[in-house]
Amino acid sequence: MQKILSNKKAIALFLFPTMFLMAVFVVVPICMSAYYSLLDWDGIGKGTFIGFQNYIDLIADERFLNSVKNSLLYAACSLLIQLPVSLILAIIVANVRRGEKIYRTTFFIPVIISSVVIGQLWQKIFNGDYGLLNAFLSLLGIPGQDWLGQESTALAAAFIPNLWQYIGYHMLIMYAGIKSISPDINEAARIDGANKVQIAWKITIPLLKPILQVCVTFSLIGALKIFDLIYVLTGGGPFFSTEVPTIYMYKTIFDSFRYGYGSAIAIFVIIECMILTFVLRLFFRDKEKY
Repeated sequence: MQKILSNKKAIALFLFPTMFLMAVFVVVPICMSAYYSLLDWDGIGKGTFIGFQNYIDLIADERFLNSVKNSLLYAACSLLIQLPVSLILAIIVANVRRGEKIYRTTFFIPVIISSVVIGQLWQKIFNGDYGLLNAFLSLLGIPGQDWLGQESTALAAAFIPNLWQYIGYHMLIMYAGIKSISPDINEAARIDGANKVQIAWKITIPLLKPILQVCVTFSLIGALKIFDLIYVLTGGGPFFSTEVPTIYMYKTIFDSFRYGYGSAIAIFVIIECMILTFVLRLFFRDKEKY
C-alpha cells in the first residue's frame, strides 16, 4: 500500500476517471455557461457578443433581486432553524437507551423520498379546499386559507417542506459525529457533576465544530441552489413571491429563450455560493483561532 501511494503514476491513474468526469460534467458546463452569459442568444441562432451587459441588467432587474432575497431568506431559515433542530435531535437520539435505530431511521426517511413526491404531499396539506392543515385549524376554530396561493403566506409555506425534508440529513451527520466522541470524556464530566445539558453545551457541541462546519456549508449551498421542491409547490408564484434565482433562470432560458441572460443568472448562483462558502470558512477559522 505504501509503495502504491508513493507511485505518482499509480496515483494519476486512479485519479484520472474522477478528474475526467469532473471536467466533463462540472468544469466544462460552467465554462460554457460563462461564455453564453456574455452573449445575447436565443439558443437557436447565432449569438451576439455583448460583454457584461447581462450582468449589468441583473443589477437593475427587480424580479431577479427579489429572487435573490428569497433565496437568502431561505438560507437564513436553514441556518437558524433547520440546523439547530437537527442538532437537538442528534443529541437526543444519540443518548436514548431504547429505539435509537428506529428514531434514526424515521428522521432520515424524508431525505430518501423524491422531492417531487414531497412537493405533491405538502400541496395536499396546504390545499385551501381540502388540505389537512385547514382541517386541523377548523377543529380549533381558526379559519383556514390558501397557504400556497396567497403572497403573504406562500413563501413561508414553501420553505417549511424544504426545512423538514433535510432535518434528518443533517441530524444523521451530527449523530455520527456525536457517536465518534469518546464516552470517557462524557463519563468524566458526569463524575465532576455535570448534567446532560451542560455536557451537551460544554463538551458535545464544541467537539462537533468540524462537523457543524460541514453541515452549515451543505445547508447554505443547498438553500442557494434550491429548485425542485419550490418549483413543484408553487412554480415561483403567486406573482413571483416564492421565486428563487434557479427558478428564474429556468423560466428565462426555457420560457423566454434568453439563454445569455439565464446563463448570467447561473454564473451568479455559482459565484454567490463560492463567496458565502469562503466567508463561512473564514468565520470558522477565526473561531478556532479564538
